[in-house]
Amino acid sequence: MDFRLSEDQQTMAEAIAEVCAQFPDSYWQDLESIGAYPEKFVRTLTDLGWLSILIPEQYGGGGLGITEAAVVLEEIHRSGANANACHAQMYTMGTVLRHGSAEQKQAYLPAIAAGELRLQAFGVTEPDAGSDTTKITTKARRVGDHYVVNGQKTFISRVAYSDLMLLLVRTSPVAEGQPATEGLSVLLVDLRTAGDAVEISRIPVMFNHHTYQVFVSDLEVPAENLIGEEGKGFRYIIDGWNAERILVASEAIGDGRFFVERAAAYASSRVVFGKPVGANQAVQFPIAQAYAAVRAASLMRFHAASLFDGREPCGAEANMAKYLASSASWQAANAAITAYGGNGFASEYGIERKFRETKLFEIAPVSNNLVLSYLGQRVLGMPKSY
Repeated sequence: MDFRLSEDQQTMAEAIAEVCAQFPDSYWQDLESIGAYPEKFVRTLTDLGWLSILIPEQYGGGGLGITEAAVVLEEIHRSGANANACHAQMYTMGTVLRHGSAEQKQAYLPAIAAGELRLQAFGVTEPDAGSDTTKITTKARRVGDHYVVNGQKTFISRVAYSDLMLLLVRTSPVAEGQPATEGLSVLLVDLRTAGDAVEISRIPVMFNHHTYQVFVSDLEVPAENLIGEEGKGFRYIIDGWNAERILVASEAIGDGRFFVERAAAYASSRVVFGKPVGANQAVQFPIAQAYAAVRAASLMRFHAASLFDGREPCGAEANMAKYLASSASWQAANAAITAYGGNGFASEYGIERKFRETKLFEIAPVSNNLVLSYLGQRVLGMPKSY
């Protein structure tokens, strides 16, 4: 199976590289120093149409596949940039596209494609319900023609810079004998009109990541903003997980390529004791090993993407892609910071920033341990491990 880029895909990668060249390391370092959002970067990608490539052409998008989206996100991260500030604009709309009504699609997708609306936030995680999504306690009660929502979410990224938020709520308690996944629903919340019913508080983390606690108090959401069928929301969110895993894997692969390329160049030019440090096997071999791991992960990622675009089952492949890519990226990060030595800790080289950023991929949007549990149980048929 050939996973080389087509001529069009290679052209896309080159175009993204040209865009990212306008946002060098110093741009990201300056933002991090004040904790600011990369508004100019996001606006540029939006205006050029890169964040709407997964939206069908009938709604004003690019009508391309996950493979093309993967190429875009990989190249962003390979350049030294970070797509975390806007990547959800690509795929969060998939819940509306696949499960929304015709009226909802027409009302929101063209505006999202045009960059007039931002749908970058998905409220799922809660303080007492991290990976165990069925334990969420945010409730929505139907009152006439609207829902009244109360609850709390945490680690909700980009909500301060999003116009809309998809919100997972419990609309009915777990009934005896029924799966815990029943009774969950997805609401589309317009944050522009939510007022004081939605309050947010930024969570300080180890890099410039805009993630928040969200407090919802008596928020009224029109019943027409229910996505799909009431009580079936869990199915809708897991439907988007494969796409998310493939695209996150692509970002990790981009980071891996960034580390390998920067480390190889630095190790070839940095002279210590009369020779380049890259001439030492202790420096050279870890970089080479990381390169092999990143290339292997890339193949699994493209395999998963081809299955997804072909509308074939790809749960195992998408999860393996995420696992392998995040592990390879972290391997490359460690090889790079070792090759740079003390300079690897200096912000001017950009390695320490990406080092902190890429660790996230082993933890989110799904822990690698949960990926292994999925593979062990669902693929290999072993007993449930948690």
